[in-house]
Amino acid sequence: MAKPAGEIAAQAVAETAHYEQPLSERMRTFLRLEFLYQQILYNSDSDADWATRATISTLLDFLAMLSRGDVRAEVLKELDHQIAALERFQSQPGVDVSRLEALVQNLVASRDDIVRIGTGYLQPLKDSEFLNAIKHRSSIPGGTCEFDLPEYNHWLRQPIERRREDLEQWIEAIRPICDAVTEVMWLIRESSEPGERTAINGMYQHNMQKDTNCRLLRVSVPANGRLFPEISGSQHRFTVRFLEWSAIDSRAVQTGHDVTFQLSIC
Repeated sequence: MAKPAGEIAAQAVAETAHYEQPLSERMRTFLRLEFLYQQILYNSDSDADWATRATISTLLDFLAMLSRGDVRAEVLKELDHQIAALERFQSQPGVDVSRLEALVQNLVASRDDIVRIGTGYLQPLKDSEFLNAIKHRSSIPGGTCEFDLPEYNHWLRQPIERRREDLEQWIEAIRPICDAVTEVMWLIRESSEPGERTAINGMYQHNMQKDTNCRLLRVSVPANGRLFPEISGSQHRFTVRFLEWSAIDSRAVQTGHDVTFQLSIC
């Protein structure tokens, strides 16, 4: 029996591993926020006490990241950039106008949500004595065990519905930022079609054109292979080295074989 198209597509995605390299400070921040957001959504959906602990730990990581610099302003700038870029396509022939308008509306809605929460959106998290106590003890290895934080452990024993109510309230404070970053990163990844490249003896080098506005590199390889890419460089030039992995107790070394891979310059 033939497999459904959706199942074939899902299998193809599962068999491909994507390695990304940010080429700007904004992209580094956005990738880290996206990484943390995936964790917090995954763990907050679980009933286990340990998953709730992981959710709180990730929430504190968010608080530390978002408190450094004006991340909110960076997200707003990126949203404005993406909106302007999409609006320029409205006059292009062959454009799916309804699809384009939907994308612009999503970005505008995200921008409005971030404007609405204002610059003090983190204040409820910063003012929480409960979270501050956990944050203080988290700097100590094992510092959040039961005798260190009896109130925290009592809360962890509450029904999952009670814990989720509190978690949702905390996560809601950062959700507009996280949802906007997720939307923006999807657009950036979709802005470039992957092209086939060959790394001679495991090494590939690329010089950017002067007018190229590249902010993210994406290398795709088979997920079940022994090779993985090591990416380094800047907006002007980058290098991809393919290393052979065997075990955790032996150092990966650059392969001596030619490697065909997919590269997206976003």
